[in-house]
Amino acid sequence: MRKISFCIFSFIILIITASCFHEDFDDKIKDASVLHTQNFVYEGLKQFYLYKSDKEELSDDFFSDQEDLEAYLNTFGSAESLFESLLFHEDRFSILVSDFRELEKQLAGISLSNGMAFGLAKITSSGKVFGYVRYVMPGTSAEEKGVQRGMLFNKINGTELTESNYKQLLASDQYSISLAALQGENLVSLDQNISLTKAEYAENPIHLHTIIEIGNHKIGYLMYNAFNRNFDDELNAVFGIFKSAGITDLVLDLRYNSGGSIETSRALAGMITGQFTGQLFAKEVYNQNFPDQDLLFKNKTAGGSALNSLFLNDLYVLTSASTASASELLINGLNPYINLKQIGDFTVGKFQGSVTLYDSPNFSRAAVQPGHYYAMQPLILKTINAEGFTDYTEGLAPDLLEKESLNDLGTLGHPEENLLNKALQMITGDLDLAKPKADETLLHFKEIFDNQQENLNYRRMYKSL
Repeated sequence: MRKISFCIFSFIILIITASCFHEDFDDKIKDASVLHTQNFVYEGLKQFYLYKSDKEELSDDFFSDQEDLEAYLNTFGSAESLFESLLFHEDRFSILVSDFRELEKQLAGISLSNGMAFGLAKITSSGKVFGYVRYVMPGTSAEEKGVQRGMLFNKINGTELTESNYKQLLASDQYSISLAALQGENLVSLDQNISLTKAEYAENPIHLHTIIEIGNHKIGYLMYNAFNRNFDDELNAVFGIFKSAGITDLVLDLRYNSGGSIETSRALAGMITGQFTGQLFAKEVYNQNFPDQDLLFKNKTAGGSALNSLFLNDLYVLTSASTASASELLINGLNPYINLKQIGDFTVGKFQGSVTLYDSPNFSRAAVQPGHYYAMQPLILKTINAEGFTDYTEGLAPDLLEKESLNDLGTLGHPEENLLNKALQMITGDLDLAKPKADETLLHFKEIFDNQQENLNYRRMYKSL
């Protein structure tokens, strides 16, 4: 508790110091909005950026005085160009936005969506691009129109998808998809079109949960698609169902989970286990302005309710090349403590976390002035597990490498769905459970896009300060 309190105290002192400079500078540039925003960007990164020491311009004594700093800021035509110039060359994830209201919506899981979660792939031999449906969100246009997992499409509004046009075609609020089928490596158009309409939608990250009984195994399965704190109580309720049912094993499906809240990741770790309360889940490492902080396993939700902990010693996690940030934190944090088997593809490789800094005198949401909508989420910390493992830039390697077969995606939660089927074989040791294998040698492809990539919360791992 003493270390956490010291970290928070240090943060408050630093905010006060930063806000004094910010306010003094604002008095000089009231009418210079670009310069004002550039000052916000510069001061925020100088105080909080994880890679501060790798950018000499962010050193506390780099500029001799205010005039020297202002001359530097004036060499950039926009806040965006300044922001990009100050990022560490290996930073793939820090963002600056011109309207924090949209960022806040998306961090809460609210976005403009037609309900079709999909990926795009390019056939290696022909270069043909096609989409495949990963899952459908309930209560959306896609559900209403009968879109189903495994459907393929190759045209939008009658125009064939290519690597150069897909972003523009998919940006419309309304469009129709033309269904297609694969015959070997040939993409064949079908005479079926489905019109879809986007609307503002709050996705529940708990997409599917069920219990599968095989012999003396009672296996819980949970597809969880985002670490969203707004649904923590519902997540805990699902674990209450698992606990009451007396499940013996758990398969956690994170293949489409690109991240979210650090606190929710820590809470989920406590729901899965329970026997490690008070021990180190992960360490947060900051720049030289802040002390490191220990994240301990917890046994309560943020609201104080007891976690429905399962006290498991084995866990089976399904991953893909879309699994990122808070998902990887969960896997890496649990790895030193339990027998965790990762099934699927290599994960993204994001071990850093962010915080939202607002264009206000003290970088807080509460102090934002009217008309000041800029905000940024710079990387401010990296996470390290109890064994000191971090910096997994190439992603976390699966114990069993198994990619989804796009011509045979299967039904989520069904024992014959490929990734779940592999987990069930591991759990039971029964190879007879194996489903007949589709001919995967016929299709060689490269994934190029998924629908989450246009969202501001894509691959975010964040905390609230």
